[in-house]
Amino acid sequence: MNLELTEEQKLLERSVREFAEAEVKPIAKELDETGRFPREIVRKAGELGLTGIAVPESHGGAGMDHICYTIVLEEIARVCASTSVILSVQNSLYCGALAQFGTEAQKSKFLVPFARGEKIGCYGLTEPHAGSNAAALQTRAVRKGDVYLVNGTKAWITNGGAADAGIIFVNTQPEKGEKGITAFVIEKGTRGFAVGREEKKLGIHATACTELVFTDVEVPVANRIGNEGEGYRIALATLDGGRIGIASQAIGIAQGAFEASVSYARHRQAFGHPIAEFQAIQFMLADMATEIDAARLLARRAAWKQDSGGRFSMEASIAKLFASEMATRVAHRGIQIHGGNGYSREYPVERAYRDARITEIYEGTSEIQRLVIASWLLKSY
Repeated sequence: MNLELTEEQKLLERSVREFAEAEVKPIAKELDETGRFPREIVRKAGELGLTGIAVPESHGGAGMDHICYTIVLEEIARVCASTSVILSVQNSLYCGALAQFGTEAQKSKFLVPFARGEKIGCYGLTEPHAGSNAAALQTRAVRKGDVYLVNGTKAWITNGGAADAGIIFVNTQPEKGEKGITAFVIEKGTRGFAVGREEKKLGIHATACTELVFTDVEVPVANRIGNEGEGYRIALATLDGGRIGIASQAIGIAQGAFEASVSYARHRQAFGHPIAEFQAIQFMLADMATEIDAARLLARRAAWKQDSGGRFSMEASIAKLFASEMATRVAHRGIQIHGGNGYSREYPVERAYRDARITEIYEGTSEIQRLVIASWLLKSY
């Protein structure tokens, strides 16, 4: 693994930072306050190849590697965590699943326009009573000839209120447990498919995070991804890549809080001096920088492992676990450096603190990551 970015990756980093500064940052506060889904930003991101980063060019993507994926999500999250997770779901959970497991016909219809950013995708695994225990899905699908009838409710679906289609995991054979789960692509507008209530959240307000409700929805057999019973394997494989994306989102949130704290410490005066001259502040900044750097290296190692073609479940979980908990710690220190101003919504560290917290929960809680890591360790030693 080469720790130095290639010239192409450095160019991407600069280009995405310019895009983030020019297009995303000016509306980030408004998105947080209103919860408006930034569809226009997704479209512009698609024009830059940021909605199908690692998808082959033949299927509408940019054909880049997964280290590029970490770079993009970090740079976007540095200014807006909501936009970053929207792109994370679009890239890894939706496009990534179809790129890896879809048929050519499915890729042509359900991948190409999404990888180009012309349409928005979502990923429906979580249910009101099935979160970490994903095998306990209650959404059911019964085959009737050339279609399946789908009934059930999904919850906490990022992009759910804005998506044109979703990859939805259902139980086709409940008696088989996790081996009875099957994956489908279901299009918005299909009769019986409705968007439920939108979640009112602590942070990442602009993600159109909603329930999805299915009432006798007829889904063609042609929309099934893989065979019956392969859905759980597809879900777990997809989440491995998604966890790298959430690690990168957490790193970006932390980087933004760190940069805001450095700037504030240089300008804020106390006892006749900038507070950056005080050792207590310097120690906090040093700890923040160290943890961000460590998390970034872990995320890029996981992405490199993914690009190598080997199993990367443990590396993805390590990166996600450390980066998400790191982001909360860094945002906490950022507020402390800002003092009373850090508690005000007029300063960005307050939003970073709220946004960082979710990275320890979605796409596998910290506790689930520890279980995954321990499982792999016990197989290896």
